[in-house]
Amino acid sequence: MKAAFVGLGLIGGSLALTLRRRGFIDYAIGVDLNPGHAKSALDLGLADEVTTLQEAAEKSDVVILSIPVDAAKNIISELLEVIPEHGVVADMGSTKAGICQVVSHHPKRGRFVASHPIAGTENTGPQAAFDSLFQGKPAIICEREKSDKDALQLVEDLYAALDMPLIYMEAMEHDLHLAYVSHLSHITSFCLGFTVLEVEKDEKNIFDLAGSGFASTARLAKSSPEMWAPIFEQNKDHLLRVMDEYMKNLSAFKTMIESDDHSGLSGFMEKANDIRRILDGMELKHQKNSIELAK
Repeated sequence: MKAAFVGLGLIGGSLALTLRRRGFIDYAIGVDLNPGHAKSALDLGLADEVTTLQEAAEKSDVVILSIPVDAAKNIISELLEVIPEHGVVADMGSTKAGICQVVSHHPKRGRFVASHPIAGTENTGPQAAFDSLFQGKPAIICEREKSDKDALQLVEDLYAALDMPLIYMEAMEHDLHLAYVSHLSHITSFCLGFTVLEVEKDEKNIFDLAGSGFASTARLAKSSPEMWAPIFEQNKDHLLRVMDEYMKNLSAFKTMIESDDHSGLSGFMEKANDIRRILDGMELKHQKNSIELAK
């Protein structure tokens, strides 16, 4: 099978690497506007060739979009026009409502599968790609009833090759949930990094005094602005509501500190500690998925 990978960064590069190693594809065609990324992808063996978007789409069985969500939204209709009759387009973006809306009335809507692998790191570029990125992580497919059966089956098989269990939901539902469990954490991390750099002018103090808690909380601030700004813009309505809730809680926490409200602070943090139950459950589920997939 020939696959075109539009975007050769962490996600696109890791997809190309893993799908080839697991025999799902036998030829990878790369597309990337960054000449450095294109060269690195060829040097690293992530792509067999790098060409234009149209040429890649015309000669591929499946086109995988791993580019910023605004760019994917802008080219999806064009791609559906030029793919072969049997061709499939699948996107990997972190927002789904926008791109689904763009193609909702397209005559070839059935050849598109809206999906999102819940996997990633804060690192970018082809050099960041690695084989186990997707192992045991969930993948979401949205609006599956609007995709042709064979197109849906191909993408389901693709995720099976990546050892990713599937979740199905509607596009708006996806964007709401991701606003809470992914997008807000990135906003928090960006704001933490910005605040520390603004207030703590002595970088040596950051380097010497910051512990693992700061590093783990601020890690996402290293993520690509080119990737994340369009996500925040496309998920604006959900995010603004989520941020209002977050800032309300942050303001309440500030008030309790100002008023020396020890019991209030303790109670707030004890309630927040319940997140441990969910996170421990997630870790256990991930371990079970990995064990099942290894059998």
